[in-house]
Amino acid sequence: MAATILFDGVCNLCNGFVRFVIPRDPEARFRFAALQSPAAEALLRDAGVVQPLPDSVVLIEDGRVYVRSTAALRIARALRFPWRLAYAGVVVPRFIRDGIYDAVAANRYRWFGRRESCMIPTPDLARRFLT
Repeated sequence: MAATILFDGVCNLCNGFVRFVIPRDPEARFRFAALQSPAAEALLRDAGVVQPLPDSVVLIEDGRVYVRSTAALRIARALRFPWRLAYAGVVVPRFIRDGIYDAVAANRYRWFGRRESCMIPTPDLARRFLT
């Protein structure tokens, strides 16, 4: 089963991240779902997540849920070269990585804007998006 990236469907930064990942994931390892979708709700419930999650990027991989900087680094690790080299950032202590991640996440609407609705994939990409 493919790993699934859950993203804030109305966030321009998060949508840009998804658009960044797709061409760098030629083996289509990742599926995508907006955090606001029933599919994301079901995936999180099935993974046993009951607490509120950060509302930006979440990775569900091999039955485990990764959030914040760890999710972003694990996604980068799966992309083609040279982007997988970003995984080296895992050596930075998580409290520092997550502090930077949280600062960007808290300001993402102000810095990058937001959409009125979730991204609609092209027909050839629709099979990778869960609704």
